Amino acid sequence: MANKVEDLVNVILDSYNECDITARIDEENMLNKDILIEIIDEIRKVLFPGFFDNNKVRSEYLKFLVGERLEFIQYHLKKQVSNAFANQDVCRECSKAQAEEKAEEVVFEFLKKIPKIREYLNTDIQAAYDGDPAAYSTDEIIFCYPGVFAITVYRIAHELWLLGVPMIPRIMTEYAHSTTGIDIHPGATVGKYFFIDHGTGIVIGETTEIGDNVKIYQGVTLGALSTRKGQQLKGVKRHPTISDNVTIYSGTTILGGETVVGKGTTIGGNAFIVNSVSEGMKVSVKNPELEYSVGNASMKDGYWDWCI
Repeated sequence: MANKVEDLVNVILDSYNECDITARIDEENMLNKDILIEIIDEIRKVLFPGFFDNNKVRSEYLKFLVGERLEFIQYHLKKQVSNAFANQDVCRECSKAQAEEKAEEVVFEFLKKIPKIREYLNTDIQAAYDGDPAAYSTDEIIFCYPGVFAITVYRIAHELWLLGVPMIPRIMTEYAHSTTGIDIHPGATVGKYFFIDHGTGIVIGETTEIGDNVKIYQGVTLGALSTRKGQQLKGVKRHPTISDNVTIYSGTTILGGETVVGKGTTIGGNAFIVNSVSEGMKVSVKNPELEYSVGNASMKDGYWDWCI
């Protein structure tokens, strides 16, 4: 039995050499997903003080508490960002000191963005409350709505994306995706007062541009027309532009980098759109023919047919 196990170990070791993109041996600079999730949790506590704390947040201790949390975020995020920079193909020759110096600068710039992130999230939560009669308070929205969680993580990751941090923004948004079923690429651009209702199955691609006061429902895809060219399309605008004051109902798919949905447009459910839509339009799919049946009888277009 021992020999069989040893043979199996050797086969697995051989596979590490044959399939080298799925192995990282003798490399110090690896990211830690669990630490990044902890960082997200601490950032959320700074963004929403008093909501996700184990103990009461007292105003007289708030300055100390925020400072302590920023210190935690700065320390751990700097290490992760440094590892990310050191792992880039373009920076494999960077010294550890250079990667750490760059990471320190980037993380400080990110921390300066927290008031901006809070400003945008404030509008998102207000949009959710104004747009959903099932919501009884903004507290309920912050605690319960998966769309708000996904948007929060996206807005954190987007700022890191803009600062040129590799890999970490995707890890963050894919964590939110796995938790909520809402997939927002950190490279997408999303304006204020963004409301995701229900949310499961939503996909928002990397080069999507979304204006202010946009509301989308579950199952919406803002995607690319074709990805068969793969890496050749990197950096090309492949996803649609959604202008201000647009509502997109469930199950709709909008594709293409040249597709623009004009201001004030309403897109009905289950639409498939690959061309631009003019401002103020209402787009809907023609109702399918319905058939009702009772026992051996069925009604079609208002007339009963009897099945004998």
